[in-house]
Amino acid sequence: CRLMPASSHLNNYTIDFSVMNDIRLNHTLPRVLSSSNVQSEIWNNDVVLQKGEIYLIEASSGAGKSSLCSFISGYRKDFSGMILFDGVDVSTFTIKDWVDVRSRHLSLVFQELKLFPELTAIENVLIKNQLTNHKTLPQIEEWFSAVGLGDKLNSKVCEMSFGQQQRVAILRALSQPFDFLLADEPVSHLDDANAHIISEILLNEAKAQGATIVVTSIGKRMNLPYNKIFCL
Repeated sequence: CRLMPASSHLNNYTIDFSVMNDIRLNHTLPRVLSSSNVQSEIWNNDVVLQKGEIYLIEASSGAGKSSLCSFISGYRKDFSGMILFDGVDVSTFTIKDWVDVRSRHLSLVFQELKLFPELTAIENVLIKNQLTNHKTLPQIEEWFSAVGLGDKLNSKVCEMSFGQQQRVAILRALSQPFDFLLADEPVSHLDDANAHIISEILLNEAKAQGATIVVTSIGKRMNLPYNKIFCL
């Protein structure tokens, strides 16, 4: 990435990414844990996540895995230390920078999904896809069939089970270009067969883009060829 002037003010910059190659956590720690004696391979360490790798972050409940995803994706800032994208401190990002990063370089599967319950399953995916037109409608419909939701395209999300919603949220996250995909407990409510199918789709998409996958788990792992496993 490179720094570009955002206006005539010399101290005002925006970030221009063509591709994002690494994410560095430099002694990052949630402020809520600042008074705790934290034993972690992530918190308070210098960790680099490289493009094209696959990582698993295992944690007990309450260790901060969802917080970590929110810190990296810019939705929360209540941490000490630094998070850097290709050497650029994310605390310097403007709103425009985050919009660009989240639409083209960093995708997130939220543990709580954050779908629009009043919209249908296909509408939830298309609303993301329309930002970049990354996938065609037939490609998305093929995904739905592959994960056993071919007959749920026009079902409202509020009428679907959590496991079905979880699959929709994953397909939505894949409906954009990305260099890094953060998946927070993505298969917690899926049976082994559906978890395997989701793993294959996710892995194929990441390989096609040369992208990184970062998965968090408190027990149930995705079946992926992990390059490194961290204990949070």
